[in-house]
Amino acid sequence: MKLLIIEDDINLANTLARRLTKYGFDCIIANDAAQALVQLNQYTPNHVLLDMKLGDDNGLLLIKPIKELVPSCHIVLLTGFASIASAVEAIRIGANDYLTKPVDMATLIKALDIDEQLKTGITTAPGTVMSAERVEWEHIQQVLHSNHGNISATARQLNMHRRTLQRKLQKKPVKQ
Repeated sequence: MKLLIIEDDINLANTLARRLTKYGFDCIIANDAAQALVQLNQYTPNHVLLDMKLGDDNGLLLIKPIKELVPSCHIVLLTGFASIASAVEAIRIGANDYLTKPVDMATLIKALDIDEQLKTGITTAPGTVMSAERVEWEHIQQVLHSNHGNISATARQLNMHRRTLQRKLQKKPVKQ
């Protein structure tokens, strides 16, 4: 499987490439938006691991061009600046997954493993878009998981009241 890693932190990009190669990915790295578009044309990846903040550029602005150049490409957006609004926007414009940094390798592999996602029903089928409520719920679940189920820590990280978070967790939206 071909994977394009678009990450401005060269050390992180090299570490991700080295680790993901062990899982069967053929990795290539781009460190900025211009280099990423060149690599997309030459490399035609099956997967893209995209940083949301690429120096002065916004990784969200690359999602549409990536989908235009390689429509079947599976895009996982990585960010250290997570918010529900950016998660909803990323999924709305074509990202398949949204993960916060630091991300553990098991979560990243799971996000990149399309076959497993289709078997377990974690993601929507290609060409469909999740509802905003579903994206929000999925993001909350990921943050909750990264906080090892701690509701208070998750609420603080999401900048919401603990009771509001508990109400949102009780209302799992249906997949569309």
